[in-house]
Amino acid sequence: MRWRRESIIDIYQLVLGLFLLAAPWLFAFSRTTSRIEAWATGAAIVASSLAATVVFSKWEEWFNAALGLWLIAAPWLLGFTHTSGMHVSIGVGLALTYLALLDLYIIHYPEDARPPSASDQSRPPLSV
Repeated sequence: MRWRRESIIDIYQLVLGLFLLAAPWLFAFSRTTSRIEAWATGAAIVASSLAATVVFSKWEEWFNAALGLWLIAAPWLLGFTHTSGMHVSIGVGLALTYLALLDLYIIHYPEDARPPSASDQSRPPLSV
């Protein structure tokens, strides 16, 4: 099995999913809806991240980006604002969305396909 260079991002997403699974115990979520939301979304993140490390597909990153956006909006949609669950949900959602979009950017714009920057181009020698 050959690892992709971007596989480390999938491992970070996996860690975020595992953190979200443990968050109701770590932060003593008081509301049932925030606990269930954290467990369900955390399990979905873990599953998609494991799938992405084994067999990569772009839809998994789009799925993780959508889950990240869901985590950001969930406190208001499910009614657990101003709780520790809200802060964890938004924090993990922001990090997950960033990592998923970063992975998609790296895939669509690989380093060897990017145009050279001005500092990369060789300058003609100065004549004296």
